[in-house]
Amino acid sequence: MAMELVALVLAAMLLLTVIMRRYGGSAGSSKHGRLPPSPMALPFIGHLHLIRPPPHRAFDRIIARHGPLIYLRLGPSTHCVVVGSADVARDFLRFEASIPERPLTAVTRQLAYGSAGFAFAPYGPHWRFMKRLCMSELLGPRTVEQLRPVRDAELAGVLRAVRAAAERGESVDMSRELIRMSNNAIMRMVASALPGDMAEAARDCAKQVAELVGAFNVEDYVAMCRGWDLQGIGRRTREVHARFDALLETMIRAKEEARRDPLPRDKSRTTKDLLDILMDVAEDEAAEVRLTRENIKAFVLDIFTAGSDTTATSVEWMLAELINHPAYLEKLRAEVDAVVGGSRLVGEPDVAQMPYLQAVLKETLRLRPPAVFAQRETIEAVHVCGYTIPPKTSVFFNIFSIGRDPACWEDPLEFRPERFMPGGASAGVDPKGQHQQLMPFGSGRRACPGMGLAMQAVPAFLAALVQCFDWAVPLPQGTPLDMEEAEGLVSARKQPLVLVPTQRLRPLPAGAAAALA
Repeated sequence: MAMELVALVLAAMLLLTVIMRRYGGSAGSSKHGRLPPSPMALPFIGHLHLIRPPPHRAFDRIIARHGPLIYLRLGPSTHCVVVGSADVARDFLRFEASIPERPLTAVTRQLAYGSAGFAFAPYGPHWRFMKRLCMSELLGPRTVEQLRPVRDAELAGVLRAVRAAAERGESVDMSRELIRMSNNAIMRMVASALPGDMAEAARDCAKQVAELVGAFNVEDYVAMCRGWDLQGIGRRTREVHARFDALLETMIRAKEEARRDPLPRDKSRTTKDLLDILMDVAEDEAAEVRLTRENIKAFVLDIFTAGSDTTATSVEWMLAELINHPAYLEKLRAEVDAVVGGSRLVGEPDVAQMPYLQAVLKETLRLRPPAVFAQRETIEAVHVCGYTIPPKTSVFFNIFSIGRDPACWEDPLEFRPERFMPGGASAGVDPKGQHQQLMPFGSGRRACPGMGLAMQAVPAFLAALVQCFDWAVPLPQGTPLDMEEAEGLVSARKQPLVLVPTQRLRPLPAGAAAALA
């Protein structure tokens, strides 16, 4: 019913074409200068009719037809450009000071406590302080290492479920197991003492947040629709925000009570979780920026929603690609056996000694980036590639297209980890934002601060699954696996990854055996 209402409203608005022609053209092409190429637009709605879900695929189709830098008008007054090649991305990022902001949508404004968090905060003293705090404390190497036992414990839970399925000769839904592992790990890294029912509630909230943020909301593009909530997205957003806020309040109050206790119940726990670090900063009167309660809640929500689904999705895509390419799976398994052997469980410290594992990760991030585009907004005119991009224009770096740019990648649609190995065409390319042809974590000042954690934890999770188990696709499906993507903020698989495991090492290596005992 909501979509029918939207269609009726848009149809009615088309009747205003004669009036809106005067205002609904390009983003000031005569006033600001020459705009990039653009598909033919419809009156009033502009190019909205071309953005069929998922949007990164729609952008990719338009890029293939019109070139690596295109201009789109979404609605009567929302202007954007889409970047679809490494060369154009590199040219754009030379003017990063002119594109420092991430635009807020109606949904993110509500969920992120306005701009109180980090992900959508305007560039300024608060954002710079939170960035330094992320890199040095919250997601710095020391904290990531101190919280490694949390991730190891959650991996053990997945191995336990897989072993039980193998003993019964049954299949296991790896999509469900990996998202549970990822969400639990992030939540326990945020607040180590967390009841199980709270983790379940957080997992459900995070799923709905991802759906809402990734949904098309007509209010963001057509000003006349604002306040009407024709699709019910506003109502759902308020409900999810209220649930998540209550959850965060419970976590913070429990932490405050524990911090007031002069005799902690668990004297063995000396490692601070992320909430401890944030509350230490909030209580520091000498801190450059004083964090409020809303800052803390918004930042925890940022960490949870950005880090949980993306981790699970990356492991899932890696495993699916290897099953579709068994020769690469065997090559990776041979590396794991050579470096680790069968007497202990592979872990995060081993990743640095496994170049082929790292190559599999890079190739998966190239073809299947969990965040398929990065969005910025210009604060002043930007002159790039002979075009002028006006102020207040959204800039979409279509990471999906950039990773498949034939100017940078030989056989760009093929899964070939060898391209990243010594002697390969892309041996020196890494995904941390310095090489624009591979930027799954974004690039520049707005790059994902959790990339170090992802580059350490994601390949270790995969290596443990490959080391301990053989994997088969249930009949009658057989291989190859369906690799279609689902809609949403994170580009996950459309179909669950259901596999039949067989225990490969008997007994399981030390570490795994202890965890499963």
